[in-house]
Amino acid sequence: MIRLLIVEDSALMRKLLGQIFSAEGDFTVEFARDGAEALKVISGFQPDVVTLDIHMPLMDGLVCLDRIMLEHPCPVVMVSSLTEEGAEETLAALEIGAVDFIAKPGGAISLSIDELTPRLVEKVRTAATVRIRRSRRLAERVRLAQTILPQQAILPRGRRDSPARPIRQAGRPGIVMIGTSTGGPPALDAVLANLPSGFDWPVVVAQHMPASFTGPLAKRLDKICALTVSEVAQQTRLEPGNIYVAKGDADIVIASRAGSLVAMAAPSDQAYRWHPSVDRMVRSAMKHLPAADLVGILMTGMGNDGAAAMADLRSAGGYTIAEAEETAVVWGMPGELVRLGGASEIRRVEEIAASLMDRVC
Repeated sequence: MIRLLIVEDSALMRKLLGQIFSAEGDFTVEFARDGAEALKVISGFQPDVVTLDIHMPLMDGLVCLDRIMLEHPCPVVMVSSLTEEGAEETLAALEIGAVDFIAKPGGAISLSIDELTPRLVEKVRTAATVRIRRSRRLAERVRLAQTILPQQAILPRGRRDSPARPIRQAGRPGIVMIGTSTGGPPALDAVLANLPSGFDWPVVVAQHMPASFTGPLAKRLDKICALTVSEVAQQTRLEPGNIYVAKGDADIVIASRAGSLVAMAAPSDQAYRWHPSVDRMVRSAMKHLPAADLVGILMTGMGNDGAAAMADLRSAGGYTIAEAEETAVVWGMPGELVRLGGASEIRRVEEIAASLMDRVC
């Protein structure tokens, strides 16, 4: 049985979530009405996974999460609203140590809970398999202290520190494509913040997220990266020194317009399960550039999005990097790439930026 603690101040949400997981047959469910009560329940119940609302009285979700990760480390799935404020708080929670999040649907919860149920159960089941390591938590706290808390001390773009290693001219255009899902934002921090401002190729990122989350994600990354980070909401020319984050609830495709490579937000294609689709991004790029001018990176995430396309990319002469199992929150996507024989190399998350620079520069 999977021991699940639901932390939620709304009596209706507690009831609905309890019904969902009780109906699965393999969950033992306990409840807490706020963060303070949750900490008391956790010490005795020892849950395999926690769902944690962000906005609660007495002790909110972020404070509670921080205490959980320090005192009783276990996988936590945040329950967030689909607002910009909710997105920013959720991204902060992922930095603190939450494994994943689920966005509450708009409107009457009782009428839209059926739509939420399959993805919620899938996320909670996946989270229950994650083993939180105290050493990983320490690394996340150091990164948090450097990037989130002292935002007022961040240097202007022109003065930002970046790795001292010089960039050499690659001599040809190319694109780096990164795909990630569960556990992705902290992994993106670790990779993208270590690329220097003179990085020679544009970087395109497909992170599985709702549309209201990817804009705040891009803004958050822009504050910690030497490269300029923006969300792709319309046709955008791809330029060196830039990172382009796919808009959520849509797909991102690479195309050629007037002799220039562009990225475009396209309506999500239901032939692909996850969005923004990593598979679709990679396959669209392969139509407009030789495989040798493409690098694909697949990092933490459940499922297999991107694995087949990146395996085909490697077979065609492209280069691919899979995040190593020991640093991935969920080794679904990169693990599938390895299983298909599609990884040119396997790297811990903290090694990926250096490996990328060796290949591109």
